[in-house]
Amino acid sequence: MIILKNVTLRRGSKVLLDSTSVTLNPGERVGLVGRNGAGKSSLFAVLNGSLREDGGDFSIPATWRMAQVAQDMPETGQSATDFVIEGDTVLQAAQAEVTASEAGEDGMRIAYAYMALQDAGAHDAPARAQALILGLGFTVAELDRPVNSFSGGWRMRLQLARALMSPSDLLLLDEPTNHLDLDALVWLEAWLKNYTGTMVVISHDREFLDSITSVTLHIDHGKLVRYSGNYSKFEDMRAEQMLLQQGAQAKQQEKAAHLQKFINRFKATASKAKQAQSRIKALERMEKIAPVLADADFQFSFKEPASLPNPMLTISDASIGYPAPADAPSGTSPTTIVRQISRSVLAGQRIGILGANGQGKSTLVKTVADALQPVAGEFLRGKGLNIGYFSQQELDVLHPSETPLEHMMRLAREIPANIRPSAMDCREQGLRNFLGTFNFSGDMVKQAVGSMSGGEKARLVLCMIVWQRPNLLLLDEPTNHLDLVTREALSVALNEFQGSVMLVSHDRALLRSVCDEFWLVSRGGVTGFEGDLDDYQVYLLNEARQRRAAAIAA
Repeated sequence: MIILKNVTLRRGSKVLLDSTSVTLNPGERVGLVGRNGAGKSSLFAVLNGSLREDGGDFSIPATWRMAQVAQDMPETGQSATDFVIEGDTVLQAAQAEVTASEAGEDGMRIAYAYMALQDAGAHDAPARAQALILGLGFTVAELDRPVNSFSGGWRMRLQLARALMSPSDLLLLDEPTNHLDLDALVWLEAWLKNYTGTMVVISHDREFLDSITSVTLHIDHGKLVRYSGNYSKFEDMRAEQMLLQQGAQAKQQEKAAHLQKFINRFKATASKAKQAQSRIKALERMEKIAPVLADADFQFSFKEPASLPNPMLTISDASIGYPAPADAPSGTSPTTIVRQISRSVLAGQRIGILGANGQGKSTLVKTVADALQPVAGEFLRGKGLNIGYFSQQELDVLHPSETPLEHMMRLAREIPANIRPSAMDCREQGLRNFLGTFNFSGDMVKQAVGSMSGGEKARLVLCMIVWQRPNLLLLDEPTNHLDLVTREALSVALNEFQGSVMLVSHDRALLRSVCDEFWLVSRGGVTGFEGDLDDYQVYLLNEARQRRAAAIAA
């Protein structure tokens, strides 16, 4: 077992852990949670031996093998399959022993070396590695591609596959879902449920934690507090504890009443569709944990839109994709990904866009945002449509050398007159005040964006969108860098938003709480998806099973 006894851990002058104790038992699946800066990653560093505790005692069984995802970006010409196979440390040691034994003349040593190689699974190593790679969203054609031919996000998926390939007694996962789409995330959950060792996970994905953990370890004011149960059970218990505390009642009751208001609104208008019922349950859960939400140090809301055109958007027999490259021969046709789309977006609709990786979800959102032109057909935008677009590559709208205040001042200069806020809001002090509502205060308003964390950059993009008072929100993976507290704040804000929402996300808790209906982008088309997210997970697993069967057959 892992034992921390009266452990103290400091980072500079800040005390992260203050004489705290906890025990983790073999085979337990632990979710490690706490506010940003509480010390989660530092505790991981203690567990993997890269950081020493400043006081107290820490012990872990000497014989335990540990696996974790390397954070460096791999630069190698190895094929994806060979790179992942190398993650099997037992197999690599057995192969090294075979090589060493063959260099001598000891027949017995050679025999034992080959037996160990067989026991290490040398015969099926390529198949095991490729199952991991395909499960994480790669195609059969990519199995033999060089690692350094992939983008950064896909290389990090290979690092994850490499860690899963390694036999281990302790698996440490720090935000393993950051670079995953929903289809890969569902596959990873299924894989981790079959993991037999001890697992400690840091994640900002509530449903991921609920699915794979049975113990929650909360870093709270320098103490490690252990709760039996997954993240939702932890929230329930913590909410009950907080209700007993003095001095928080007024704030908690105000938040509970606020949440109850829009729960009642949706109960009154929701159809019997599974998606709507799923959303009501998610909102009722938010009401139940209102004390936890009220304790959050960040909340925000969208401004009331200046107008609500209806329909917001009409798509008529449209095909979407990418134009031919500038250096392509004359007459080269554009690449079409999705064809014959005919759908409408009405005022107040909340649409979740589903689809496996590479099917065209982001392409659809980019075309609605006018960042891409349709290959064919028409996207007719309602009069007064004002789009707030959160790109998956949010850095596209940020300038690393500029400050948050400079971003807002430029936005104030460039925003069209028909949606421009008041003159007071556009002045420097008004912009400073608005940045403060998104936790950019004091010196932070003059800090270069390039030096900020991913979460701070995402918060700045949200700030810029809210300031523009959109009536249609296009959100493409908005939670990639957001912690659990900020994700909850976004969920509450989106539910209060009076305009329309189109959302692409692998955060199922956000999809459940925000979306009344789903569009499925699949097999070159866009259709309505009649089920809820549980049905969609079954659909994804069936699709993955069919892909694997096709790969084996090939």
